[in-house]
Amino acid sequence: MVLHEKVVFFDDNCNLCNHAVNFIISRDLKKIFKFASLNSEAAKKLLNENSIKDIDSIILIENGKTYTYSTAILRIAKNLSGLWKLFYVLVLVPKPMRDFLYKILARYRYKFFGQSCLVLTPEIKERFLK
Repeated sequence: MVLHEKVVFFDDNCNLCNHAVNFIISRDLKKIFKFASLNSEAAKKLLNENSIKDIDSIILIENGKTYTYSTAILRIAKNLSGLWKLFYVLVLVPKPMRDFLYKILARYRYKFFGQSCLVLTPEIKERFLK
């Protein structure tokens, strides 16, 4: 299955990730992003079909292409309303440098931000894949 939409996969046990999803939803005025927990059946199926394994990170599948780590974040920011799209200029920073910083934050995210479950309100529940 090739996705022709933008789907964000995230760790739904991570406070930082859950806040990131809420942040995206509140700035995605055109509602172009769909979401799926990395633990969901939809994520397992789609990530397997796109040969993505063992990535415990925010992942973006956009028009059939997969983006991970800092590139996923920057491509998401590019599509948000307001000045957030200006962060896409950081794509000019070499990917190894961006990903190094991203992976440090990801490694300690539970320690710094804790764990919790994302609570879905009825108005955003439709944007989540099952």
